[in-house]
Amino acid sequence: MKLTSKDNPKVRHWAKLASDGRYRKSEGRALIEGPHLIQAALQAGIQPHAFLVSEKTRPEMATLASKPVLMSDRVFASIVDAETPQGIAAEISIPAAKATSGDAVFLEGVQDPGNVGAIIRSAAAFGIGEVVLDQACADPWSPRALRAGMGGHFALSVRQQARLELNTFNGTLVCTVVRGGTALDKADLQGRLGWIFGAEGQGVSPEAARHTDLRVTIPMVDGSESLNVAAAAAVCFYDAARRRAV
Repeated sequence: MKLTSKDNPKVRHWAKLASDGRYRKSEGRALIEGPHLIQAALQAGIQPHAFLVSEKTRPEMATLASKPVLMSDRVFASIVDAETPQGIAAEISIPAAKATSGDAVFLEGVQDPGNVGAIIRSAAAFGIGEVVLDQACADPWSPRALRAGMGGHFALSVRQQARLELNTFNGTLVCTVVRGGTALDKADLQGRLGWIFGAEGQGVSPEAARHTDLRVTIPMVDGSESLNVAAAAAVCFYDAARRRAV
């Protein structure tokens, strides 16, 4: 049977998972789009509750889906967030956060879901175990954040809380500042690190900065204002990982 109505209760449910962060949180579910994310979830041992495919899904994509729900292209496009739908999506349970002993990332008020996802992607790439977000951050399980994360969400623990509990972190808390910090390549980045990144344009709040043990500055050419928060995070993660590998 093919779903052809946007008023179908299941269709409305999936559409809300894609568009409504509060609904995602209340349901404990998210909608992932595209073969790459679905494959990453499956490799992480996540079993979707439902696979959704459009009527024109390419055969090689359909092989990822077990007992897929078929829907018209029009209805499928009304559910997913991507401007150019890839024809396959899945409903998953949002993975429970797990305790980790490795490095962590703390995000404070990062409101662009693309930046949130990109930071999660970089954190996963450099072996960081956990990303913690405060309530002012964009929803890490939104479709845009998931696309930017490129599967990184399933390689580490993602946790969102009302406010960051920095005083409970057992390690060295590090934040970046545009000027006046220790140059990144000269900073002592040994041991367990907790990286703190703040809102776009504002940086880390004074309250969060009070908890930091180390402030670092990324050296840039004269005349440069600052890096995008996701770019700054990637530079920091890479530098710490590079030195540990030596």
